[in-house]
Amino acid sequence: MSSNEGDAAERRRLRAEGLLGGAAEPVRSRPGRVRPQAPGAVRRAALVVAVEAAALGAVGLWLLVLTVTGNPDSVGRALATVVYVGLAAALLGGASVGLWRVSGWARGPVVVLQLLLAVIGYSLAFQAERPLLGVPVLALVALEFYLLATPEARLAFMEREPDR
Repeated sequence: MSSNEGDAAERRRLRAEGLLGGAAEPVRSRPGRVRPQAPGAVRRAALVVAVEAAALGAVGLWLLVLTVTGNPDSVGRALATVVYVGLAAALLGGASVGLWRVSGWARGPVVVLQLLLAVIGYSLAFQAERPLLGVPVLALVALEFYLLATPEARLAFMEREPDR
């Protein structure tokens, strides 16, 4: 192959790369992400959220059994309640994993669901006059807020690097 033919081939290759894009570079392995060790308060908070998730999952199953075996006024509304409780249990389960890993996204859903659980616990304990159900819910909510408000938990989320 002469040098003119080589130059022409090189020009065609460059033109093709300009139109179609060049060959991909070899994939480099990403460096391992260093996760900070979660302090004890954050780990305990994650465990409390996991207990709440398991309890909500059990309540969802109980509601499903009641819906199937009972005679609800509205089957659609009863099934919607089961779905909402199941979604809350799944969200709490995922958030407990996020807290365990000190992921910044996990605190927001945990706090929001704790506020909702506080309202439910208050309603159960005082308005529905079922303190055996409502007081434990309120105790778990108070424990969760305490654990997330400790200085070591707040610092753990402030010192972490942003997720990429």
